Amino acid sequence: MVDEPNLTLDEFGPEETLATDMPIEYDDKIASDLAPVFDVPVSISAVLGKAHMSVAQLLKLNQGSVLELDRKVGEAIDIYVNNRLVARGEVVVVDERLGVTMTEIIKDGDSNA
Repeated sequence: MVDEPNLTLDEFGPEETLATDMPIEYDDKIASDLAPVFDVPVSISAVLGKAHMSVAQLLKLNQGSVLELDRKVGEAIDIYVNNRLVARGEVVVVDERLGVTMTEIIKDGDSNA
């Protein structure tokens, strides 16, 4: 094992370029740059709400039982991609099928979930 010296900022000469001082180069990105990931499968879930219950309560459920969720009517639903919250939206009907309109994109660490 080779001991590498620990350098502090004071030990860098004035002519040294620090990573924080380096210019950031922005290449023009286009959709074709992402082509290698276009075929990667993802799982998308639209969660209307959640409920917590005991196993005994779960075993009492049968056809026609009503399961009360933690959301109110009109409240946004959560949209997950690969089990990660990415957006919130509203349920819509499209050609007699359910769909979701995204109304809010969730940034990293901004989920409040």
